[in-house]
Amino acid sequence: MAGLLAAGTLLTSQAGPAGAAGNPYERGPAPTVSSIEASRGPYAVSQTSVSALSVTGFGGGTIYYPTSTSDGTFGAVAISPGFTAYQSSIAWLGPRLASQGFVVFTIDTNTTVDQPDSRGRQLLAALDYLTGRSSVRDRIDSSRLGVMGHSMGGGGTLEAAKSRPSLQAAIPLTGWDLDKTWPEIQTPTLVVGADGDTVAPVATHSEPFYESLPGSLDKAYLELNNATHLTPNTPNTTIAKYSISWLKRFIDNDTRYEQFLCPLPRPSLTIEEYRGNCPHTS
Repeated sequence: MAGLLAAGTLLTSQAGPAGAAGNPYERGPAPTVSSIEASRGPYAVSQTSVSALSVTGFGGGTIYYPTSTSDGTFGAVAISPGFTAYQSSIAWLGPRLASQGFVVFTIDTNTTVDQPDSRGRQLLAALDYLTGRSSVRDRIDSSRLGVMGHSMGGGGTLEAAKSRPSLQAAIPLTGWDLDKTWPEIQTPTLVVGADGDTVAPVATHSEPFYESLPGSLDKAYLELNNATHLTPNTPNTTIAKYSISWLKRFIDNDTRYEQFLCPLPRPSLTIEEYRGNCPHTS
């Protein structure tokens, strides 16, 4: 009888919310292909605007966050737009990622022509604002942070990861940067390129970015099929699916999402190529 009671207690503890028994950062129900491809995840989302006049170091933005506080704190991600663009160009990622259990900050940059190194500093300033001064700071685990960005914002994502090794995840989306080599990066990085990109062609941007990352790093290269430089500016199931999996796996240390990353996804109607090292170690 004692053994049965012990087994029942174990089953109960493992089935509890947020998977606290095995991983204190785990959030939300067990994922399925349908759940990570859905336009919205399990969490209801609220949002708040941040005026450029109320912050320093970046241009303000919009914070999207899970409405409920019952699961405790969440990891956070700052996302930068690209050259000449505003946060509206990446706004679709805000509620899509937040509904999966993240606090997401889509930012405007100080000027629309800021270069990648500046955008990298602005992403870090946005994270510092999120965790230090924002109205949702108590909802964030400040040790579980990541960065994303499109085009020059993708270059900024790499710059931010280079500058702050404590970041848990980085995802440059059709990134552009004059610096092609990133051996210093220690943050798990998913590089997303597009086969039809003529602004930041994968042969001179995303591919050398990926290849230059340390071989020991948890890293992956996703090349979108039948896609362009601007593909990340509109809702895209493939970008969302693998971004969610990457952020969950490395910001939340949630190994339930490893199944979508390893074995490596195969070419398909939406994937031209996928490279990476498996299994992941972080």
